Amino acid sequence: MRKFLRLFALILTVIIVIGGSIMGIVSGIDLTELQKSTMIVLSIICGASVLYCFVVGELTGNTSQMDKLWSLLPIVYTWVVAIKGGFKARLVVFACVVTLWGVRLTYNFARKGAYKLKFWEGREDYRWAILRNKKPLNNRIVWAIFDLFFIAIYQNVLVLAICLPSVAVMESNVGFGWFDAIVTIVALGFLILELVSDEYQWKFHQTKKKYLDSGLQLEELPSPYNLGFNTTGVWGYMRHPNYLGEQGIWLSLYFFTFGAGVCKYGIFNWTIIGSLVLVLLFIGSSTLGEAISKSKYPKYSLYIDQVSKYLPIKRFDEN
Repeated sequence: MRKFLRLFALILTVIIVIGGSIMGIVSGIDLTELQKSTMIVLSIICGASVLYCFVVGELTGNTSQMDKLWSLLPIVYTWVVAIKGGFKARLVVFACVVTLWGVRLTYNFARKGAYKLKFWEGREDYRWAILRNKKPLNNRIVWAIFDLFFIAIYQNVLVLAICLPSVAVMESNVGFGWFDAIVTIVALGFLILELVSDEYQWKFHQTKKKYLDSGLQLEELPSPYNLGFNTTGVWGYMRHPNYLGEQGIWLSLYFFTFGAGVCKYGIFNWTIIGSLVLVLLFIGSSTLGEAISKSKYPKYSLYIDQVSKYLPIKRFDEN
């Protein structure tokens, strides 16, 4: 219970920090009337999503409601900003990059069975089931609290926060320039890394599944499928190339604020908070994922010892 209370306190603190920062700015620090009205629209959408994710998740027992909206909401947010900002070049490019990112992520999640015609149905992310069965989250009330604060509120606020650099630049008088072009190219580079990572991951696990469905045991599978985890392509050089791409895209998009000349302290603007908290989220997500893999696959610890999380320094060698 103490661990849960510490976790709850941490989550609540992060929500207060993000929400307080956003609302503090909205309430009168450096925002124009257009930006304030835009933030109100975005906040209404975010609030509706929080309510939907919590209520539907609790009623259906499928906690992946936010997972399904994660790739869709940023598209909505950034196009709302682009429309209200008069379709300025920087806003449109920002929204187009986010749309490409969202289409990729939605497609990748959809082919895993996450989306159904009845939107609240579909395959739940396996990690939620694992967490739900761990103490103290295996208590129904505790899980509901976790669902409300971490899944529904925290993740929705975070998704809104990572899109806020577009709000920061919506009334900039600095035209789209060479720096913005570099930012766009870098963001698209990270998107390509995610696309490549997705394909290697998908093909590996589909092939492994075919072998297992044929009646073979994991240790009977040909290499590298007998490992259980993916070491093909970029996954042989980085443990989380998809996470690197995800964080890289949103950190890159933040730098549109620098190109727009809205950073008052060097390269820092208040909207960086979303990208930084996203990095923290992936630290936790990667830690959980690796703990699960270590418990399932004997050689995953060797993989951790040899291969960096994000830097392609050394290729995995199981021998």
